[in-house]
Amino acid sequence: MIDTEFFNQLNRFSLMVRKRVSSVYAGSRRAVLQGKGIEIVGYREYMPGDDIRTIDWRVYGRTEKLYIRKFEEEKNVTTHILLDSSKSMDFSSSSDGTTKFDYAAMLACGFGYLVARENEKFAISTFDEEIDITPPKRGRGYLLHTIDRLNELQLQGTTRFDHCTSQYSKMIRSKSLVVIISDFLTDLDSIRAGLYRLAPNDLIVISVYDPAEYDLSIEGDVKLYDMETNDIRKTYISPKLRQDYKTQLDLHFGGIRETCMHIGADFFSFGTDLSIFDAFFKTVKAR
Repeated sequence: MIDTEFFNQLNRFSLMVRKRVSSVYAGSRRAVLQGKGIEIVGYREYMPGDDIRTIDWRVYGRTEKLYIRKFEEEKNVTTHILLDSSKSMDFSSSSDGTTKFDYAAMLACGFGYLVARENEKFAISTFDEEIDITPPKRGRGYLLHTIDRLNELQLQGTTRFDHCTSQYSKMIRSKSLVVIISDFLTDLDSIRAGLYRLAPNDLIVISVYDPAEYDLSIEGDVKLYDMETNDIRKTYISPKLRQDYKTQLDLHFGGIRETCMHIGADFFSFGTDLSIFDAFFKTVKAR
């Protein structure tokens, strides 16, 4: 269940969107573009193909030359939030029962809250083997509807990260802020391919994990249950196996971090034992 009490704590934050390329702006930052807009910022001579509605006839009356008006227009950034809803996100070892999905969904809705507060467009889409794409919209009403939808969502399936990002990238119309929240417990090559595909955007990548998954505190003869495939495997967890497991896990997430550094994305990793407020504080402070 998504707890929204932390929204009040987020009011002290502003979601800072770094200007990575010349066409990406934070919030309602203005850009000088040609076309209809808010304020006239200059003129240039008319050229064939220009919109004749932008011709300033008063200037023509004085100069007998055709000039068009140049306007200052708003250029807003749409925020696309991709939330992992595969069955592995249903895991919890905490006493309060908070799953990785609960935690990730609160992060996703927190980003949505910050964006909605600025009256900008956002969308929270969920993915597993396929991606459920929701169109970006404005407003807190839309956020509340999204929270209800996420609370009713049934987690299922495995993660096809590359496939889902490929489908989603087709509907991003302009350079945007893209936030991906997942446990990233899937094939590293698929993750890399998906991140590179979304790299032209301002990209935030957030890994969510349950502390028990990393610490692997169990030992001896155990039965391991795969939440995504329902397979059960009997094994013996020795100190060496635990160490090998942590080494492989570090290599996996090190590969994700390295990819993010290469494409200029921000990478964060949060355990579900960290408060949501602290997770946002670390994210916004880093940006």
